[in-house]
Amino acid sequence: MTIERPLLLSRELRSLLDRLAADPAVPFALAVTGPGGHGKTALLGEVACRCRQAGQTVLTTVPAATEPPGPGTVLLVDDAHLLDDTRLGALRALVDTGRHRIVVGYRPWPRCAALVELADALRRHADPLLLVPFTPEQTAARCAAAPEAARLADHVHAQTAGVPRDVDRLVRALSAAPGSTLSAASALLPSAAPGPGGAASPGEPPQSALVEFGPDLDRLTPDARCLLLALAAGVPLTVDLLGALLDRTPGAVAELVAATRAAGLLTADHRITPLARRAVVALSPPTDRTAVWHRLVDQRLGRGGPVLPLVSALRAVGALGDCPAPALRAAAEEALAEQPALAAELFAAATAAGSSAPGRPAVAALLAGDLDTALRLADRLLAGAAPDDRAEAAAVAATALAHRGQTGRSVELYRWSGTPAAAAFAEVGSLATATTTGDAGPVGPATGGPPTLGAGAARLMAEGVRASIDGTPTTALSTLVQAAALLEPDGRTVLLPDSPAALAALTGVHCAELDIAERVLDRATASGIGGPLLARRHLLLRAWILMLRGRTAAAADAAAAATASGGPLESRDLLFATTLELGVARRNSDLGALQRGWGHALDAVVRHPVDLFTLLPLGELAIAAARLGELDRLEPHLHQARTLLGRLGDPPLWSAPLHWSGLHAAILADRPGAAEEHVAALTADADHSRYAAVAATAAASWVDVLRGTVDPARVEAAARGLYDAGFCWDAARLAGQAAIRTADRRAMTALLDCARVFQGRHAGAKSGPAGGKGGPGGARGGQRPPGGAAPPAAEVDAVPRSELSEREHEVAELVLAGLTYREIGDRLFISAKTVEHHVARMRSRLNCANRTELLALLRTLVAERMAVAGGGAWRERPTR
Repeated sequence: MTIERPLLLSRELRSLLDRLAADPAVPFALAVTGPGGHGKTALLGEVACRCRQAGQTVLTTVPAATEPPGPGTVLLVDDAHLLDDTRLGALRALVDTGRHRIVVGYRPWPRCAALVELADALRRHADPLLLVPFTPEQTAARCAAAPEAARLADHVHAQTAGVPRDVDRLVRALSAAPGSTLSAASALLPSAAPGPGGAASPGEPPQSALVEFGPDLDRLTPDARCLLLALAAGVPLTVDLLGALLDRTPGAVAELVAATRAAGLLTADHRITPLARRAVVALSPPTDRTAVWHRLVDQRLGRGGPVLPLVSALRAVGALGDCPAPALRAAAEEALAEQPALAAELFAAATAAGSSAPGRPAVAALLAGDLDTALRLADRLLAGAAPDDRAEAAAVAATALAHRGQTGRSVELYRWSGTPAAAAFAEVGSLATATTTGDAGPVGPATGGPPTLGAGAARLMAEGVRASIDGTPTTALSTLVQAAALLEPDGRTVLLPDSPAALAALTGVHCAELDIAERVLDRATASGIGGPLLARRHLLLRAWILMLRGRTAAAADAAAAATASGGPLESRDLLFATTLELGVARRNSDLGALQRGWGHALDAVVRHPVDLFTLLPLGELAIAAARLGELDRLEPHLHQARTLLGRLGDPPLWSAPLHWSGLHAAILADRPGAAEEHVAALTADADHSRYAAVAATAAASWVDVLRGTVDPARVEAAARGLYDAGFCWDAARLAGQAAIRTADRRAMTALLDCARVFQGRHAGAKSGPAGGKGGPGGARGGQRPPGGAAPPAAEVDAVPRSELSEREHEVAELVLAGLTYREIGDRLFISAKTVEHHVARMRSRLNCANRTELLALLRTLVAERMAVAGGGAWRERPTR
């Protein structure tokens, strides 16, 4: 399709052209200058058209000295920089007379003495007209001429830097894309391929846009083309570096840059545009390209400079094969910390090019989270590499297996590796599984190593885990936090079976120091400890803490973000992710989600053997299993956990949360005897940690509440302890359960308000009338939980079941089933208006701010009613 592209002239330029065409008798002298492709020829063509329309004669060649232009004639000379001295002198003579109408266009280079004199003469009559690139608005206007490409204006401007010639080339090529539709054109442009430095780079522009650069490149000298190839590598180059690369003096380099800039192939700051860069790479002979880039890479390596930006730039244009092997290996090492996946690719390319780096590809694959590749490469090295390479391979394999839950084999390989860090990691694994390091086999080839940050952090990790078992929680937490801090400056490339920040966070949760746990995870995420391999571990633990605090919506979002990043989850992360899903569903009283997620969670717990660091999800699974009547299926894993803790001497820090979860599982499964055992265990450990203390108090209070003995002051104190420790959901649930079961109206109201405060809402908040400001979507009803989500189940559990009549319970069940008011009325033989009245009264009694909150409350009340109807062993037992 042919698209008309009128000149985009400013108001001042249009006024100037109008004056030029208006009065043929007025002398006029003007210089128009700018690099190639900036519209000089098009502007002179516009002047010629306007003058001819006004009846004037237009000359485009310099007349002989004996034949000056006559009256009513306009002399338009383009490309004056290509004229010889004689014609330039003749032009200057005509300008000096001041009697003619002359417009001269030229590029800023080359500038011979005669052209400089002509430019000075023209400047005495009028300031030269300097042509500059399009502004973003002008590029958008140019794109608007082709509806198919109008929305691509930002991309077109970024690719061309607004050079008018290149803007037209790209828009024309996009307009001619198959189907001439915006979607078809868009598909040719953006892509996620890494560009220089790893940033996203544009995709291949249409070939037709690149081919049009051919004549421009052909007119350049060989040295100028070499200059463009060097700049096309995408790295900044100083004049001295270019001089060494091209074997030219600084003055000669400056002339090359000026000539290339004048051709419109460089921007004003001497950069090559992305579109021109693609054209230079595509249209240059491969031998020339390889020769220039090899010299450039050798130069960078010789000077000890970074080569990753250069190699990334070559990769972005599909020229990675032009890089020598040493450069690929050096670039891979540079990329390892920030872009391990790129490092793995570069190591593979270096190996294919003949460079030997036996263990490094496996390390890069592991840090990138590609455990299959890491294990495959490491296993090959273990079978036949040199001793040092085998030690590194053993560490890689041990780390990968630790992430897959095969701790026993991991410990064996760490011990065989024999480095100080590996020995410490072997101790961590042995403690986590309650095995002795002496059972792992003989020590391997490495006998020692320097006391690096990684080795120091590994030793602190082992000391911290040891202290969590036979020391104090304060000592354990402090030591693990120190280990995480030690890796923060440069921990992205350290091979870790688990993050010290993750172990510190787990310890913090187990001893009720949630604030410390959150902060250490945030710092680990910011510093990138462990790279992508451990990034999801940190996010999932952060989501777990949010769940404990009752912020279920934020926890679900955080868990979803962790799951969506990267490939499939490894067994440990999968266990936490699936259990988080169940934990959020349970707290939201979403029985459907609980049932849907149970199978996935059970698969995850089967895949990952029980160890100290998976007791949290195991405890949460026990509660979910009891809620679903599946506790017996989880019993073998719970037995393993109890056996593990028994071999370690039942350390209170690790056993207390499991007893707390066991208490709630026993309650849901209607096993009072088991619940009493958990209460007794928590009470025995109450002096060991803050968690054990608040859990012991809350557990005893909870059992009394379930028996029907509600002491409001005692319940509030116990719930306050949970709340102060950060367990907001459990605190609100305890107060809510007490409110459900007390017969004292005043106590019920006080406990209900207490539950609301613990869940982050104002006590006594009232909702407005239906349809008013407090209606669905309204702003009343008290302070909302973070994110504006409906209140979690801890709050809805706090509603007294006795406030709903039998009829209202029937209406509630049918509302939750999705029936309309009319359908509910037909089912219950009442009018739809009466159903509406029941719903409005329930909303008022239950103090709901909107319909979403009402549905959440009703869902919990119906589930609670069914649970109470299904078991009564608690009320049959005598109170203490």
